[in-house]
Amino acid sequence: MLFGLLELVDVIVMTLAVGFIFKDLFKQLDRPFLFSCLVTAPAIILHELGHKFVALGFGLEATFNAAYSWLVIGILLKLLNTGFIFFVPAYVSISGLVTPLQSALTAFAGPALNLILFTTAYFLLKQKKLKTRTFIFLTVTKQINLFLFIFNMLPLPFFDGFKVYQGIWQLFF
Repeated sequence: MLFGLLELVDVIVMTLAVGFIFKDLFKQLDRPFLFSCLVTAPAIILHELGHKFVALGFGLEATFNAAYSWLVIGILLKLLNTGFIFFVPAYVSISGLVTPLQSALTAFAGPALNLILFTTAYFLLKQKKLKTRTFIFLTVTKQINLFLFIFNMLPLPFFDGFKVYQGIWQLFF
């Protein structure tokens, strides 16, 4: 199955949680919660779907999951007004026999989508006469996706970058 009902529920719950966590960044706008959902969730959802669809393309099983424990941590940090928010909103569970190259490509697919979204927002921001709301949307989209690309490509265990570099290393050595 390409996308299941429970995955859809997880996407919705994750979107609402992330929208809540970041809504105060947009309190100067009308409907800051909605704007927060629309500007933050796509970066995360598309990142994870990148992993999912590449894995499915390799014939692997792949399921989108909201990281409920991490979402609770993010919400608690927000409610405690810590000023620091770190959490993992979602992940894709992948199973099946995977080669090092498939592992590297699947891991890179998420950050690659963030890089594409960053680049798209970057070039759209070069347009003249953008509405204020569009300018803010594209600026935040650019920033979020650059952050997600760089952060996820760090070669630390459990990060996409580690899996990319590990897969490349195993491929050649």
